[in-house]
Amino acid sequence: MPDRLKQKIAIVFGAGSAGPGWGNGKAAAVLYAREGAAVACVDLDEGAARETAAIITAEGGRALAIAADVTSLASIEDAVRQTADTFGAITVLHNNVGVTHMGGPVELDEVRFQQAVDLNLGSVYRTAKAVIPQMLQAGGGAIVNISSLAAMRYTGYPYFAYYATKAAVNQATVAIAIQYAAQGIRANCVVPGLIDTPLIYKQISGQYASADEMVAARNAAIPGKKMGDAWDIAHAALFLASDEAKFINGVCLPVDGGQSCTVPVPH
Repeated sequence: MPDRLKQKIAIVFGAGSAGPGWGNGKAAAVLYAREGAAVACVDLDEGAARETAAIITAEGGRALAIAADVTSLASIEDAVRQTADTFGAITVLHNNVGVTHMGGPVELDEVRFQQAVDLNLGSVYRTAKAVIPQMLQAGGGAIVNISSLAAMRYTGYPYFAYYATKAAVNQATVAIAIQYAAQGIRANCVVPGLIDTPLIYKQISGQYASADEMVAARNAAIPGKKMGDAWDIAHAALFLASDEAKFINGVCLPVDGGQSCTVPVPH
């Protein structure tokens, strides 16, 4: 269905990609634009934001590239202001920022733990703080937070801070959804399972002997024996951001090939 986000103004935090190919945020930003939204592509890496925005404009869409740090409220407020000045009041907020510091509570130092809290959870707080007033002014909006299966299940990786902060993102989403439902704002989570994106080769592959071993192990963990990709996450986000999901609020939607439904079988 074309134009599912026609006349919507979207801001995507984490719209760049960690390397060549398609990350979740990059795919979501491009898909939002293909469905009619004007999209502010925000990333800490300005070059990555510009790359995503360039894809959108080359396809005839409207895009703005902004460099911003989601651990800084002032930086986020500036990105929101630039978006509103260029396109109008924001009606879709998409959060796609996260970091996976390895280590349990014993191994993980306090600095990296606090970094995970500040980035994974703090970004949701700050972006909501900056964008919700615009949504109230516009008469409503949709928030899509990208969480993780790690918020709901132990996934086999020793990243205590990631489990804890992504679980907090799920419940923070529910809190926003219910508090602002009467004002026309919906908030939902996409909960990715094992997804093949450039980021896993930077943040996860060190847990394996090689990248090939990582891919094989992650594929084997999926009931269908193949990881998802960034477009699987983007299409779920598009649905939740669109008016097709107007009666869906406070939901944490697994997009994981059924992995969350399984119990590992001994071999």
